[in-house]
Amino acid sequence: MRFTLPRTRPRSLAGQLFAMQVVLVAAVVAGCAFFAYVSGSSQAKETATRQVRTAALAIAGSPSVREAIRTPDPSAVLQPYAEQVRKDTGIAFVTIMDPHRVRWTHPDAGQIGATFLGHTARALRGETFSETYTGTLGPSIRVVTPIRDGGRIVGLVSAGITVERVSSQVRAQLGALGLAAGAALALGGLGTYVINARLRRHTHGMNASELSRMHDYHEATLHAVREGLLMLDGQRRIALINDAGRELLGLAPGTVGRRVAELDLPAPLTGALLASEERVDEVHLTADRVIVVNTRPVVGGERRGTVVTLRDHTELQALSGELDSERGFTQALRSQAHEAANRLHTVVSLIELGREQEAVGFATAELELAQVLTDRVVGAVAEPVLAALLLGKAAQANERGVELVLADDSLIDDGALPATLPQRDLVTILGNLIDNAVDAASEAVTGTPGTGGVPVQRTGPRPARARVTVTALAGDGELLLRVADNGAGVGPADAAEVFRRGWSTHGAGRGLGLALVRQAAHRNGGAVVLEQGPDGGAEFTVRLPLDSAQKEAAL
Repeated sequence: MRFTLPRTRPRSLAGQLFAMQVVLVAAVVAGCAFFAYVSGSSQAKETATRQVRTAALAIAGSPSVREAIRTPDPSAVLQPYAEQVRKDTGIAFVTIMDPHRVRWTHPDAGQIGATFLGHTARALRGETFSETYTGTLGPSIRVVTPIRDGGRIVGLVSAGITVERVSSQVRAQLGALGLAAGAALALGGLGTYVINARLRRHTHGMNASELSRMHDYHEATLHAVREGLLMLDGQRRIALINDAGRELLGLAPGTVGRRVAELDLPAPLTGALLASEERVDEVHLTADRVIVVNTRPVVGGERRGTVVTLRDHTELQALSGELDSERGFTQALRSQAHEAANRLHTVVSLIELGREQEAVGFATAELELAQVLTDRVVGAVAEPVLAALLLGKAAQANERGVELVLADDSLIDDGALPATLPQRDLVTILGNLIDNAVDAASEAVTGTPGTGGVPVQRTGPRPARARVTVTALAGDGELLLRVADNGAGVGPADAAEVFRRGWSTHGAGRGLGLALVRQAAHRNGGAVVLEQGPDGGAEFTVRLPLDSAQKEAAL
């Protein structure tokens, strides 16, 4: 039966750093201790050499020593003198000898008269020198200097200190040094432990390979997520942003580290990003997109930043607008079917009453009335999507008692619109403008609030008939879409505000249509202008370049 040992988890990054730092601190302390030991040993030898040199020179220069050498028995005077000097200075020995190396003094009186063990040739030449030599007291550091009397060398002095005494002094210093080194090692280890404990908390006990793998996963996830991800630090600066986030916000590379307030984003969006409270599924518009913003503060004892997710709802909003248009078409068709049934019943009743001529006249008049607008739209607008949109909106307007008129100068030839101009954007622009115009005109006539986002400013009399005039013209390298109504109009103070998302006088959740119009126009290199119409109402004019070079220049 085979047994497999469990795989041990690699040491955490903090543990590895702790071990490395402890080894490093120990190596530094040991190196410093060794250096201090070597330096102390050298310094102790130098101090001992200076000490014995000073003693030797003082003895050689003493007049009493020269006088004693002239006597028949120099040892009688010099031995007590040398021993006193040795005890006073704390050196190991003081040996005074004749030029033939015969001792006159020695710490061991039995060595007096014997030959000095050491070198004297340099001293006999008049030099003072030092050496380490093994004599009767063992290895010693000694200095030898000549004694002069009238220019003649009459003797030699050797003062020394044993190497053992110097070593004992170094060992005493080494003990204190060891205590200091141990204290330094303990303090270094404690400081390293405290630092690494903090590091362990911040790295959650992970090792280097786990951190590296997490970084790789983090980078891969960051670029793979299709939603925009934005992370702000406590100073409201961008700490991290992925590719989708830069694209949704229209930011250039290199924005990491910049403050949100410096990014030139729309004011409502900037306010949402800087908000301290959580935001959930807020819809905001940039120059080209509709995005849904969610924010969540990162709190851990203190405010550390904000995590922001961004979802692109541009296409969803456009599809929603198209769905609203289709719903309106369906309602218009249902109403038309109801009206057609009523008219058909009228025709049948006239026939049953024997009024065939009146029945034919009634049916012919209804057909002509319905065909006039259709012929006008189909003849002027060759773009099928725009033609269908106009016919559907005309039916909707008619159900609400609003006359939709196509201007006489409208003309869009077949193939005049390039394939690069999205039909969805055309539906967004013209559909929202017509809806707002129908609401304004209907409200001005009936006095009943509509469903649009343009405020009522009328102070004069109401028009007798609500009317919306649409101009669609392609020529001179641009597409012109103009929608005018005879409603209340827009005041000068509100002319710029009507394009802001959420601005409406018809309750919360409204005011998105005109913002989408301006966004779609900007996305295609165009612009939208609000003016007062010829009938006193609002007139919105959108100009879109049809030439790709003009579009790129506009963008």
